[in-house]
Amino acid sequence: MGATISTYWRAMFPIAELFPPTPAAYKPIICGFQYFPLMTVAQWVLSWHPAGKTSTESIFNIPGRIAWSAMELVGPINLIYSMVTPSPYAPSLTDLPMSNFLVVTLYCTHYFNRAIISPFFSAPSMSPIHVTIMSFAMLFNWFNSACLAGWLRGYTVPTIPSFYTASSGSPSSRSAVVDLLPTVGVILFAVGMAGNIYSETTLFRLRRKEAEKRAAKKSDDENPVGNEAQGSGNKFHKVYVIPPASGVFRHILYPHYVFEWLEWIGFALVGTAVAPFSALPASASSSSMAITPPLRLAPWLVPAAWVTGKLAVPLPLPAVVFAANAITNMLPHARWGRKWYVEKFGEKAVAGRGAVLPGCAWM
Repeated sequence: MGATISTYWRAMFPIAELFPPTPAAYKPIICGFQYFPLMTVAQWVLSWHPAGKTSTESIFNIPGRIAWSAMELVGPINLIYSMVTPSPYAPSLTDLPMSNFLVVTLYCTHYFNRAIISPFFSAPSMSPIHVTIMSFAMLFNWFNSACLAGWLRGYTVPTIPSFYTASSGSPSSRSAVVDLLPTVGVILFAVGMAGNIYSETTLFRLRRKEAEKRAAKKSDDENPVGNEAQGSGNKFHKVYVIPPASGVFRHILYPHYVFEWLEWIGFALVGTAVAPFSALPASASSSSMAITPPLRLAPWLVPAAWVTGKLAVPLPLPAVVFAANAITNMLPHARWGRKWYVEKFGEKAVAGRGAVLPGCAWM
């Protein structure tokens, strides 16, 4: 691990090699990003997360809607820019298969909802976000989109270990079931996104209802002058509720997290249709570049490489890394969020629900 980090930090590049990433920059980027789960250990230990319901007063706070939109837009903007910018190392857009564009479309659809629809049209309010949180989120999204961009433009990084060979991926050796993986992936992505949006809008609706109830009660208790002062602010600000134990919240408190994980698992399955370097048209392959030496996979990614090898499909490494990183990043937030619910509303209101695992008080 130490040697990997040392190699990564020695590989510094001119800024021009990062926008879009060149093959020389792409390998260190994905090499470093695959170890992101190790950074999340700090999130398990520290409850400090000045954003959303756990935000605090600070001169370094950014208005919630602006900060959220800015950090979520980094990914799609960087991905689209990297895809459309001509590069001597990558095939032209016209040479790329439709499966690559499908992956881009799914990614951008998710982030359009996250960066535009959710903060500006769905959420009744958004608490300030500390500039540190916003900066780290921007960095995460840039790394992620840079990895996806290189992969979708045809960069190939052989891995150690590798269980996939060109012969195992030939049509004659592929199972008919394997060809359904991208379709299954699209379905999972759609179900996950729909469930994520439904869960969040349910929370937003409950917050609006509670805020309206508080505002009505306050208007009955206060004099007209007090009412006028109250009306100058956002009545939804810092109004949070615990969802009742029904529907998607019956067994867990963070179904929107679980649905988002389902999205990215489906996204990775769709990624099995992305053509590897050797499968691109001759005109594209001649302009693309295979990257050597091989990349040693993080231990937790080896099972995914083994499964894709057994299925005779290429490992959609950046998509798998994304799914793993998203899950490990959000798990501690869910854990601390459940603790916040218990402290705010009590164990009775939590009703034995886990954060993301039914019946698990720890998680």
